[in-house]
Amino acid sequence: MDFFSYLSSDDIQYVHDASLEILDQVGLLVRNEKARRRFAEHGAVVDHATEIVRIPASVVEKYRKLVPPTITLRGRDPAFDITFPRKLPVIATASSAPDIVDPVTGVTRRSRSDDIARIAHLVNQLEGFDLFSISTLADDAPKDQFSLSRFYPALKNCVKPCRTSVYDIREARQVLKLGELIAGSADAFWERPFINFGYCSIVSPLTMDFDSTETLMFFAENDITAYGTVAPMGGLSTPMSLPGMLTLMNAEWLAAATLAQMSKPGTAQIYNFLPVFADMRDGAYAPGAIEIGMMNSAVCQMARFYNVPSGGYLGLTNSKISDAQAGFEKGMSPLMGALSGVDFIVMGGLLDALMSFDFAQATIDNEIALMIKRVREGFGFSRDSASLEEIKETGPAGMFAANPATLERMHSATFMPELADRKLREQWQQEGSSTIHQRALNKAFDILSSTNPAALEPDVDARIRAEFDGLVAGDSVLPEGWNRFDVGGATAQRERRPSRRRGRKAS
Repeated sequence: MDFFSYLSSDDIQYVHDASLEILDQVGLLVRNEKARRRFAEHGAVVDHATEIVRIPASVVEKYRKLVPPTITLRGRDPAFDITFPRKLPVIATASSAPDIVDPVTGVTRRSRSDDIARIAHLVNQLEGFDLFSISTLADDAPKDQFSLSRFYPALKNCVKPCRTSVYDIREARQVLKLGELIAGSADAFWERPFINFGYCSIVSPLTMDFDSTETLMFFAENDITAYGTVAPMGGLSTPMSLPGMLTLMNAEWLAAATLAQMSKPGTAQIYNFLPVFADMRDGAYAPGAIEIGMMNSAVCQMARFYNVPSGGYLGLTNSKISDAQAGFEKGMSPLMGALSGVDFIVMGGLLDALMSFDFAQATIDNEIALMIKRVREGFGFSRDSASLEEIKETGPAGMFAANPATLERMHSATFMPELADRKLREQWQQEGSSTIHQRALNKAFDILSSTNPAALEPDVDARIRAEFDGLVAGDSVLPEGWNRFDVGGATAQRERRPSRRRGRKAS
């Protein structure tokens, strides 16, 4: 399949060569001493006083070629394991929002562990999503159980692959122990480790932090499935140009991939990115900008050059509600990614520049995900589907609706949306003039008011709770006061107060 592209083969080679020049002549600031020693042991030039590491081109070339061409993300149920690249893109929820739009009040508030449980339950039932990248933080997490309070309700309620980042190795070990308890033993878990991690070891420009770099090496050394994300901000941490950002980001990805291979040859990676250009009118973080889709097209080309999977945060929005802005920002870049050959799209559920999760938006994004996959399924051209004989037999002024072929193909030839409304205006008005947000929230309600087939067995859950004192409940329970919208009464969208913001790691 041919994909849309911006770069010529000469452009791609130039970006690669320029990246090697940056790593050799400029180098990186590497905060982690263990990482500096590892770079030095494998041929890099290290100045421990300044913490600058310069990596010769020959060293980068040696180790980046060890990155495997595929990666497998595993779920609690092996039927949901995903290996890619594949024909259809893998689509995930976006992660780590501090806030949630409360489904009862419509007002944003801090997210809790019980919200994660409900989101996991929902994502488990939404077929457009292949992976649950844990959507929110957990404001009620007990001391020393922050990441555990996110992974536990996620894994308790979702059998698809789950992933997010952790702050340090102590948290990673705690979450891995959770996996062993779910599997029944350490041997059973490590035979098929079904917990997936992320990390952001690169801080643009050209800096590797301490904790995330430590976890990068730990994951690689122990064959733990994990991948990094490069998240530059154009105009602030990269040049204010698409080619300049690509060149710097490519050098940073090569550096992180090189360290991963130095830690364990054959460590699987994704060329995964979240490149955002600052709105220079006020410095605003703009993940809904169309340039993210444009950058993704170039990233896909670089990933194919390196023969590694490509990924990106594409379906993001700066809109605070599910409105037209959310629709076009969440639709345009993911579609561009699909046409550019992206393998992995992180897009679902978040609003307000990754600050808040909305249950209705997640179900809308599920429909967008299914449409994106429909695009990548392809045109399906064949001599049979061209229907020459049917056209001859039906003839001028004929009607195809009653033909057997039409009945056979009516559910496969086109995508049938569940939430997008296609009724006549009169019928829509008679049925209450509902908004897509109301219909989407009703769908979420219907899923969450039903028994969760993915929930952990009671004996497994008891084993986990006996290990971790004070662990959050982790159950998917419908909040008191959440009822279906009475679309016949045209229930209005409720007012929302501004989000409270706080610092967090991108993941």
